[in-house]
Amino acid sequence: MQLKIMSFNILHCELYKEKRIDFDRFAQVITQSGADIIGLNEVRGDGERDDYQAQAQILAEKTGFYCYFAKAIDVGGNNPYGNALLSRYPILSAETVPIPDPPIRIGSGFETRCLLKAKIDVAGGLTVLVTHFGLNGSEQKNAVKTVCAHLGDEKLVLMGDFNVCPEDRVLTPIRECLQDAAERFTQPLCSFPSDQPQKKIDYIFVSKSIDVLCADIPAWVVSDHRPHTAVIKI
Repeated sequence: MQLKIMSFNILHCELYKEKRIDFDRFAQVITQSGADIIGLNEVRGDGERDDYQAQAQILAEKTGFYCYFAKAIDVGGNNPYGNALLSRYPILSAETVPIPDPPIRIGSGFETRCLLKAKIDVAGGLTVLVTHFGLNGSEQKNAVKTVCAHLGDEKLVLMGDFNVCPEDRVLTPIRECLQDAAERFTQPLCSFPSDQPQKKIDYIFVSKSIDVLCADIPAWVVSDHRPHTAVIKI
């Protein structure tokens, strides 16, 4: 069967140009994409502040999808922030896997991250991993190790904002196990920033047993990232 996958850093549902949260616009993009399974980064959960709502649940209700939210951190108190999964098909199981912080934090921009791992009730069971790598090399190495520890299933999709460009050698262990959907691009495409993209830092990887029929980065300026899509055949 064929499935459309989408990875999308949604900037907590804030419109990149207007600088305001708009759930209807992001739900429209998800619906317009035709995607069956969507991995989301930079998602807020229900918190103490008024602007921290259950964003995954809100988008799921607006699109008719199932959802799971994976908290990576709390921001300024009890305000959850992390990754999420939307699925047209039931989510059989899901868990939040912490990515270890490096023992010594050198540089700026450190933030605790996580890996969302779920099993989807489609094609006999599809494992989906969603993650958002840190900005620093030590964080990224820990993220790769965590991801690789969860790559055992034959039918698997890994996606997210990895904060590294395709030539970065930190991705080598992942490339040895999985195939990059971007190999199906008909021309080089970038995902960030969305209005004038200069680099590709968003990814969809799949098991080598899965066929990637096509892939794209639509020129949609909604979040600060453009979404990354792929059509796969299992």
